[in-house]
Amino acid sequence: MKNIYNFLSSFPILLVTIGLGHEKGVDATQKDASRHMENGNALLAAGQLAEALNHYNSAIENDPDNFMAYYRRATVYLAMGRSKSALPDLKKSSVLNKAFSPALVNHGNILMKQGHLAAAKKDYEAVIANDPSNKEANEKLRLVDPLIANIKQGDALMKSRNFQEALQYYNAVIDHCIWFPDVRINRAECYLQVGEVYKAIDDYKVIVKLTNDNTQGYYKMSGLHYQIGDLDDALVDIRECLKLDPEHKECFPFYKNMKKLNKQLMKAKDYENEESYEDAIGKYEAAKKTEPNNWAYVSRADRGICHCLVKSFKTSEAITKCNEVLADDVENIDVLLDIGEAYIQNEEFQKAIDEFTKAHNIEDSQRTQDALKRGNKLLKQSLKRDYYKILGVKRNANKKEIIKAYRSLAVQWHPDKFEDAEEKVKAEKKFIDIAAAKEVLTNPEMREKFDRGEDPLDAEEQQQSNRGNWGSPFGFNPFGGGGGHSFKFHYN
Repeated sequence: MKNIYNFLSSFPILLVTIGLGHEKGVDATQKDASRHMENGNALLAAGQLAEALNHYNSAIENDPDNFMAYYRRATVYLAMGRSKSALPDLKKSSVLNKAFSPALVNHGNILMKQGHLAAAKKDYEAVIANDPSNKEANEKLRLVDPLIANIKQGDALMKSRNFQEALQYYNAVIDHCIWFPDVRINRAECYLQVGEVYKAIDDYKVIVKLTNDNTQGYYKMSGLHYQIGDLDDALVDIRECLKLDPEHKECFPFYKNMKKLNKQLMKAKDYENEESYEDAIGKYEAAKKTEPNNWAYVSRADRGICHCLVKSFKTSEAITKCNEVLADDVENIDVLLDIGEAYIQNEEFQKAIDEFTKAHNIEDSQRTQDALKRGNKLLKQSLKRDYYKILGVKRNANKKEIIKAYRSLAVQWHPDKFEDAEEKVKAEKKFIDIAAAKEVLTNPEMREKFDRGEDPLDAEEQQQSNRGNWGSPFGFNPFGGGGGHSFKFHYN
């Protein structure tokens, strides 16, 4: 409703006349016309455009010479965004009442917006001939010749490939001729030449609305969206082209290729979500073969491969692939976080911190803060005790592998195997670490804490009640007794 009032405020004459009583008629037909005018005026004021339009149609049927009925109907068309439909009514209104200047001024305004500057100029001159003091007509008339000159200058600069300068002139034209498709097409081309793809797309969004059945416009816009990696929007555009012409010689093959690529990328994402990382990598590789020459999609596939390699703990391959992506996309947050995770898997905590810091400097968000905090915790933790290193297993080792490593080391370092006092003390310390590592890494909750950078057996991080009989922070006696876990080995 607010928009309707804002729109109507641009037509002062309408606000003045909207409350006027109906024109007095002598016969029933004119009375019907007046009644429809009154109803139309009330509905227009209430913002009920479709209903108002019906009444103005009836008013014109009953009284075809009512200039105000045509003007009001044109006003409704304009409020509906149907400027082309408004033009004939505005012209008819001005012909029926040559002294009614608003109809011809608004007719000229629409022509100016459409880029028909010579025709708009005639309208303004006709208004001024009858009403020399008409302020709006005089102001608009003064714009016409400079706008024509700007178009010529822009075209000349574009022809000489001075695209940046041409844009200045085209911008000045479109400020007043917002529905001028020819200038928008030229401006879009200039934007493309100076690398402003998104601005070119914005112009094409208007162009396809201004011209009927513009398959070429949809094809061009789809290609631009596709070029910058906006596959979803590219598909929307190309489908609009195919609605107009299902067998379009350019749109149809382009659509088939995009549809294939989109299916591969979506399937890869589905596999990722299912944690089927090998299958996901296969689909990403297939997508690269489908579109090997577009950096946006090759990079998108490589980002996916980088992520899947990290998730599947193929650490060396992941670091290589992620670095390949970062070489061309140095500020990609997702890849920086992924390669940082790969460095953690590789026990290179300082490198992980470096990557997380880069990500955080680009995007100060919760995820980058959490990653950086975790990296620092893990580095600090690694300077104390790293349970994975103690057992000699990878960070993605399963429980069976952990227990196997533990048993082997426990046998090797059991204190009963050592007679020398100094070696026995060393073995006891080693055995405690081995037992602690097994305790943490076979307990899902404790292992999750450790992977976050928290040592669940660290004295500083535990409650006083968790301390064990040996004065140890572990809360258990690795050699038996004390109510904790008991490990006994017998040797022949």
